[in-house]
Amino acid sequence: MQQASRGLASVSLDLDDLWTYLRTHGDDSWASRPSFLQEFVPLLLDLLDETQVKLTVFVVGADAAMPRNAPLLRAIVERGHELGNHSFEHEPWFHRYPRDRIEAEVVRTQDAVAQCTGQRVIGFRGPGYSWCADLLEVLVERGYLYDASTLPTYLGPLARAYYFWRSGLDRAERARRKALFGTLRDGTLPVRPYRWQLANGGMLLEIPVSTLPGLKLPFHLTYVHYLSRVSERLAFGYLRSALALCRATRMSPSFILHPLDLLGADHVPQLGFFPAMDLPSARKRGILSRGLHEYQRSFSLVPMSVHAQALADEARLVVRRPEPVPAQAVAG
Repeated sequence: MQQASRGLASVSLDLDDLWTYLRTHGDDSWASRPSFLQEFVPLLLDLLDETQVKLTVFVVGADAAMPRNAPLLRAIVERGHELGNHSFEHEPWFHRYPRDRIEAEVVRTQDAVAQCTGQRVIGFRGPGYSWCADLLEVLVERGYLYDASTLPTYLGPLARAYYFWRSGLDRAERARRKALFGTLRDGTLPVRPYRWQLANGGMLLEIPVSTLPGLKLPFHLTYVHYLSRVSERLAFGYLRSALALCRATRMSPSFILHPLDLLGADHVPQLGFFPAMDLPSARKRGILSRGLHEYQRSFSLVPMSVHAQALADEARLVVRRPEPVPAQAVAG
């Protein structure tokens, strides 16, 4: 009864490793696949146990295929969480791939996760919130329950401009990342879950990363961390206001986390260029724990498959068709 009265909110974490951040940043040292997962995953699981939160972890296939990570992924599952598909190579220009390469990325990742943990993944999130119609069709054909790649906000280009300003990328590399964090077109997408009607006749549930109803401002923890550099009172006032607006509009939000919501530059100095990385890890841990408690006061927190199954029979969901987006295919 308590769960029904509070409503559902899904929680997920994109398990982006050190090498994926370096690759997106254009740092050639990514090629040796440096990792912080051995340190990060135990810290994450202990915090989730303390806060009694179960979530979905979107895994990069290249990491799932590495034997060193198998015990970590099994630990995630054994402690009551579920895994999702986050592409194999985590390239933010994933949406520009030809269809056969998109399918290969999806299949290689789901196979690596299944071999490692025995769990079948049923949800997908694109790297850097990248998606396209070909991807959605592949997911339907592969029996996925939902996609969670869209971030409906107009702030994507601003976030990308800040990112480029802090990077040393040349013009060609910036062009490859021109849709990183989304485009203005993503601001026109719904903030509530909806269904995609696809050209192959299939339909697929879309659970967007939640932004404020109406304003479409992001309120996931990365933004809370950034505001906390000015004032924690301001940061949590913003989060509480966002949750109150979700409740008032009867929106069931989907909350996203990233490893850098728990790790500061004291753990990964190579990533000091990211926003709020000047916060020490201990302070980030406290903010993350408090943020999850704020969510628990407003919603019953569940993994994304539970959220998706609750939405599966919802007759009032909006149906949309993905707009064709001209893109130059990436072959290699």
